[in-house]
Amino acid sequence: MRRQPLFVTQPVVDLVLAQFLRSAEEERFALVAYCFMPDHVHLLVGGTCENSDGKRFISRAKQYSGFYYKQRHQQRLWQRYPFERVLRNNEATLIVARYILENPLRAGLVSDPRDYPFLGSQVYTIDEILNAIQDGVAPDFDVAKA
Repeated sequence: MRRQPLFVTQPVVDLVLAQFLRSAEEERFALVAYCFMPDHVHLLVGGTCENSDGKRFISRAKQYSGFYYKQRHQQRLWQRYPFERVLRNNEATLIVARYILENPLRAGLVSDPRDYPFLGSQVYTIDEILNAIQDGVAPDFDVAKA
């Protein structure tokens, strides 16, 4: 299945983001960074308690968003085999978050990530993520902040 540019309007992004947030609340996760590119999504999530279950979060997020998207648009949302990766302990959360938020810049969609409408975080402001590395600060995800 070829990727389609589905995430190009605010209503579609809002529909899918609402289901990501619903799943995050149910599975006790925070959306540390997200970026809806035209044909795919980047998510960085962090568990907020010991029994947060990443597989269950991903399953619910895809199931909920896929269901509501198909109801409105009569087509499948997700590819069968997504790419998922877990951060290792030595990877700074804000470095990865910044990489995610800079995707529209690297793709030539904007000259400043702050101008791209389909990215954000539940945990940090966009400026905190983009400026943390410049300031020489790259702390890990802080559950207390979520």
